[in-house]
Amino acid sequence: MSGRVSGEENRWLDEEEMAAWLPLVRLVHELPQALDRRLREEAGITHTYYAMLANLAAAPDRSLTMGELARLTATSPSRLTHAVAVLERRGWVTRTDCPRDRRSQFAVLTDEGQALLERIAPAHVAQVRALVFDRLTREQVRGLADVAGALVGPGEALGEG
Repeated sequence: MSGRVSGEENRWLDEEEMAAWLPLVRLVHELPQALDRRLREEAGITHTYYAMLANLAAAPDRSLTMGELARLTATSPSRLTHAVAVLERRGWVTRTDCPRDRRSQFAVLTDEGQALLERIAPAHVAQVRALVFDRLTREQVRGLADVAGALVGPGEALGEG
């Protein structure tokens, strides 16, 4: 191996970076799996679907354009279309056309979707607290917010910017 990638010198991770990187990789694999397991048991949905419902619940009129919902949940447009179709079949979301732009649609949280969130959110939040926040000091929580914000920024996906 030449040690060069795209004409740049390869910069390997140093010991301190590896000490941060390896636990981060483990976290990004294990945390979603743990959250998915619990949500599948409680509601038959993944954490990604939960995030879609929660983002809609937090939006004005419980409604977001499909593009905005995809951005907020870091989901590809095709994956979002499939997910919203599943949520529609379950009666938790509806889609409506945008009156100002025929190419856009809104995803809208239904009353049934809101009721589902109200039922499962307490256990979900308790699990998030147990897996993450109860293990951290207030200073670490602020540090986590700083790190996460630096990596993804407000509303950005990794790799943008």
